[in-house]
Amino acid sequence: MFSKDNLPHEALPLPDQIERTDAEARRAADDFFDLMAKRHTIRDFSDRPVPREIIERAVATAGRAPSGANHQPWFFAAVADPALKALIRAEAEAEEAKFYDGGAGDEWLRALEPLGTDASKPHLEIAPWLIVVFAQRWGTYDDGTRFKNYYVPESVGIATGFLIAALHNAGLSALTHTPNPMKFLNSALNRPDSEKPVMILAVGHAAQTATVPAVAKMKKPLDDILKVY
Repeated sequence: MFSKDNLPHEALPLPDQIERTDAEARRAADDFFDLMAKRHTIRDFSDRPVPREIIERAVATAGRAPSGANHQPWFFAAVADPALKALIRAEAEAEEAKFYDGGAGDEWLRALEPLGTDASKPHLEIAPWLIVVFAQRWGTYDDGTRFKNYYVPESVGIATGFLIAALHNAGLSALTHTPNPMKFLNSALNRPDSEKPVMILAVGHAAQTATVPAVAKMKKPLDDILKVY
């Protein structure tokens, strides 16, 4: 996609302009809020299969996110293979056991108590898909020389938000999981050192018996997260 040659700037007419009246824009904003207000983080997944093309389309949506210098410094590894999911679960639980055995510190563990989490992560095998998000710290040209990527954490964070919204829009649930450290994911998925794993998304349909912690329904009011100047 990138060339060592100088690429001149070329201005193209905006190809996709969405024209809405103020009233139409308000309805669209309200509709999207209502959709996203129904998004819940769950840990109880059904083993109901999810077609690969839905995952592919959601990742393609993530790939439309803005990024520093348009370098698109992300890679998504979608895992459905049961053996690989079992390996990822075993490695993640080993790190989580250290975390909950005191590695996190008392304050962090107290913060997690209302969520009811622990070192056991069965959802990593039950959910039909795991999507591992990698941040590409640098890229390489065809001849192997490196080029720098810019605003990598910000770009990958935006793309991941696109991905979660796309999955929810498709009627799927997702759980963000960040065992620390996550270097084992490079080995498990044969990804290069230039890529840093930043998150595992467990993806699938919620189980009929799925629950959410009561505290998760406590969202900050708009006045606490917005000031209009």
